[in-house]
Amino acid sequence: MRREGSALAGAGTVMMKELGDNLSSTRMRLLELLVFLTGAGAVFATIGEVRDAVGEDPFVFLRIFTTAKGETLPSFAAFLGFLIPIVAIALGFDSVNSEFNGKTMSRILAQPIYRDALLFGKFMAGLTTLAVMLCALWIFVIGLAILMLGLPPGGEEVMRGLAFLIASIAYGGAWLALAMLFSVSFRSAATAALASLAVWLLFAFFWNMVVTVLTPVLAPVDPYNPMSVLHTVEVGQALSRLSPNTLFAETTLAFLNPGTRSLGLVLTSQMQGAISGPLPFSESVALVWPQVTGLLATVIGLFTVAYVMFQRQEVRA
Repeated sequence: MRREGSALAGAGTVMMKELGDNLSSTRMRLLELLVFLTGAGAVFATIGEVRDAVGEDPFVFLRIFTTAKGETLPSFAAFLGFLIPIVAIALGFDSVNSEFNGKTMSRILAQPIYRDALLFGKFMAGLTTLAVMLCALWIFVIGLAILMLGLPPGGEEVMRGLAFLIASIAYGGAWLALAMLFSVSFRSAATAALASLAVWLLFAFFWNMVVTVLTPVLAPVDPYNPMSVLHTVEVGQALSRLSPNTLFAETTLAFLNPGTRSLGLVLTSQMQGAISGPLPFSESVALVWPQVTGLLATVIGLFTVAYVMFQRQEVRA
């Protein structure tokens, strides 16, 4: 049967309906409260150390995001790396299977709307919800820092903060796409949530151990070839960058720490003649562009797999 009209006709309607449900749900309000309390706690915990750096560091506002309170309280950026996947999974783990379980999927698709529009609208609603929350949190933290420090951020600090915000949204989009993939794969919402959390736990806590085990197997060190050590390190870095957490951590480091000049192995010969000092924003973007591209490719790849699986599923009344 030949389609008539755009395949995405109706995606906007689905998006607005899902967006309204997300923003008004009790689950989302609790998550927002948790994230905002985390942001306020991170600012209040580090503001003393940041205030001491005023006049010494030209990027003092970026310290709000990166300064940790000793060994007990991680930085605000580290908190986001932990909380964003949880929020994204909470938004996506039951986005599709809830329609099957509620016997509403066949009714929705009986309307003049294609599966493409339904899935795309649900994904964009979740991503927009995440973006609204992160933008509000970013403005809240910046405003709170201005009140407590008594000075505004510089132009480059604002650009780096916005780049960090965009990277955070892309990072959340990867986990949202993963949660929707499991929501399409499993009819049980509990199973989809557990599968999503299991993948998150793997990359958040156990992936470094997996890389440590796999690296010498894939690239063993040859004691008679000193260059094999370099190859082993490069293979280990490539394996670690299969994790969205690693990509986000390296992106955060490049954007929020202007002194970062490399994200990989640096040889002594490469350091000769190097001029110390912060990188311009454009060079930081060039440095971290592969990581940002990797996050975007993860979003597109996972959503494509979910789309193909959803198109092949049978919808019964």
